[in-house]
Amino acid sequence: MPKRGTEPSELAMPMVMNTNAYATLAGALDELTRRGFTEGFQVVDGGLRALGHPKTLKPKDLVIREIYRFEGISDPDDMAILYAMESVDGVRGTLADAFGVYSDPEITAVLEGIPILRGTREAKTLLTRLG
Repeated sequence: MPKRGTEPSELAMPMVMNTNAYATLAGALDELTRRGFTEGFQVVDGGLRALGHPKTLKPKDLVIREIYRFEGISDPDDMAILYAMESVDGVRGTLADAFGVYSDPEITAVLEGIPILRGTREAKTLLTRLG
């Protein structure tokens, strides 16, 4: 199962990434919300918490379903990565981070432990095994 690596080149380019699906981060968030990724995740105590939910999810309880990278055309500070994730409990949401040297080390530490899924069958198998 692919995981985010610890080498800078691996952190910069996760195994499943789409840089052309959406023109803007806001557009991606709107579409992912429409598709059921309705929660916003934040880093809390080495895990992720969906805003409005009391439970902190550990990396072993999550899978990354989709990753989108956005690059600012005129300003390198506009670079961001958007992660669409799902928990074993069925909580689906997103987490955005800066890309490259501006990325948040706390977010990176949590994401390193979350598997990245490539397909629906693989995702269902892993979610069943984790549950």
